[in-house]
Amino acid sequence: MTTESVMTKPTSTGRVAPSVLVGIGAFAAVGVYVLVSSLGLGLWTSLGPGPGLFPFAMGAVLAAMAVLWLLQELRSPSETAEGVDRGLVAAVVLSLAILAAVMDLIGFQLSMFFFLLYHLKLRGRRGWVSSLVTALAGSVGAFYAFNYGLNVSLPVSAFPLLNTIGL
Repeated sequence: MTTESVMTKPTSTGRVAPSVLVGIGAFAAVGVYVLVSSLGLGLWTSLGPGPGLFPFAMGAVLAAMAVLWLLQELRSPSETAEGVDRGLVAAVVLSLAILAAVMDLIGFQLSMFFFLLYHLKLRGRRGWVSSLVTALAGSVGAFYAFNYGLNVSLPVSAFPLLNTIGL
């Protein structure tokens, strides 16, 4: 056995994988949908930017990025994995369902903290210190940014004890 077979990269077939095309199509479809839907909201009013301007811009960016992704794939197709890690997909979907189920009960800060900690420490195998700091900064930081910076209320805990300490 030579090291050449282990060291060489598989050659590209020159074709874009169907799964990549599906992803590109999904991004393009969502971008075009948002773009067209935002026109009904109005892009500009007499006072300035209308409610549809930001969604219009984001839809245009998403559609443009899908076109750029397609051009990049046609020029140099990316190597795709043999299969999807179904365990990872199941873990993410299940953890998102649990997050949605407990958020109204224990509040945004605690539920997001545990969600981030799970993904960073257990799924991502990060160290304890970096996982705790990132989860704390992500959950508390996002809560304060939305509640006080953007004036958008996020759920707080339904338990009086947790609610009195600001969680």
